[in-house]
Formats: sequence, structure tokens, C-alpha cells
Amino acid sequence: MAPRTRTTRTRTAGTRTTRTRTLTALLAPALALGATVGLASAPAQAAVWNSCDQWGNTSLNGYTLYNNIWGSGAGSQCVWANSGTNWGVWADHPNTGGIKSYPNAKKVINKPVSALTSLTSSYAVTVPSSGAYNTSYDIWDTDYDYEIMLWVNHTGAVGPLGTPQGTVSLGGHTWNVYKGDNGANEVFSFLRTSDSDSGTVNILPILKWIKDTKGWMGDETIGDVQFGYEITSSAGGLDFRTDNLTVSGG
Repeated sequence: MAPRTRTTRTRTAGTRTTRTRTLTALLAPALALGATVGLASAPAQAAVWNSCDQWGNTSLNGYTLYNNIWGSGAGSQCVWANSGTNWGVWADHPNTGGIKSYPNAKKVINKPVSALTSLTSSYAVTVPSSGAYNTSYDIWDTDYDYEIMLWVNHTGAVGPLGTPQGTVSLGGHTWNVYKGDNGANEVFSFLRTSDSDSGTVNILPILKWIKDTKGWMGDETIGDVQFGYEITSSAGGLDFRTDNLTVSGG
């Protein structure tokens, strides 16, 4: 499976985007198409908010939602939301390599690992059986030096950055662990050993394992806890739905 590449940091509307990627002019015609095709494909129940803009975002009941189309060669994509915890994406990205987008909902924590007394999340999703993507948490420190990914399911030709570090049971799940560096930040990826469409993850023991057991990072301040879909391909148009998402603790 091809490794992911991240080469720059970008900002939108004064806020650091959820991924550190390089954008190309190939996005322009694709996004123009998405404005007409994708919007028509958004669920009718999405009365609160929807967007087909590349960096479309909004805040709803304590969560920030992003359309977040960052990869080269992307197609059409639109995000809709009934709330920060109930939202979805329609995406039509070509069957080519490379991640095209990471639509997500973000909760801001802003506490050092040592100061956290709890950090948990529950998820329930409905995802397609075709395409190439992963459903994942993406957790960042406030300096964006460390990225912790928790893959709860994946389909198609996708894989984590870095080298295998073994298997560990933490936070209520068993994970295959990978450690890598993309040139801008360290990346620790935890891939659930079996796919799951719903569950609860106790995130704090994972952070403590990275910090205390492995010594891979210090007492970092955890900034963003994001949850979404890292989409490589979804040719013909596929729906990704977050039926429920909660992130709590501090």
C-alpha cells in the first residue's frame, strides 16, 4: 500500500487546516463540478448546514465541521450536518492513488496529557463497501508536532505511514501500531485489528502509552480530536454517514 505524503501546512480562514498537505491547481475544476453535482446529492434531512466548498466549515454544538478537500486530483465532495454529532459526506473522487480529502468533525481539548483525567469518544457510522478510505480519529498536539491516528475501519488500497511496531490492546480495542515521520511531524497510527462501524474508544490510555510506555513524545498539550473519513477514491459517488459521534473529557 502506498504511503501517505505530507509536505506543507496550509491555513484557511485564519485556522490551521486539519491535515498538512500540498494542494494543486487540479482541484479547481473538480470543485466547480462539486458545487453543482455534490449539492444535489446531499441528504434532504441536512437542513442545518451543507457545503461543497473546498474548505467549507462551520461550528455546531461544540464541534467544528470541515469539508477539507486537500489532495491533488480530487473530484466532487459535499458535506452536510444536522449537528456536530450527526453529519455526512457525499464524495465522488476518481479511482487513483493518493488521499483526496479528510472531511471531519473536530472537538478542541487543549490540555496536557498529564492533566487529562479522561478522554473518550463514541462513534456510529454507515460507510460504503466499495472505494478506498479509512474511518479514523486524527488527534493533534497544539504545536502540530505529533499526529495520532486511530483507524476504526478501512476499505480498499489504503495503508498507514511508517513501520509496524507490533500489536497492543488499549482503550477497549486491539490495534496494529505503526510509527512514521512525514517530514513535518511524527505520525503514530493505530489500526483496529477488525473493522468496526460503532463503538467507544478510551483515548487517554493510548496517549499515555505513547508518552509513558514508549517514550515517543513528551507531555504534549492535546489540541484537536478529529473524527472523519480519509478518502482516496469513491468513483461514481459514495455516501459516508456519521450517525453519532461524541467526544468528551478533559
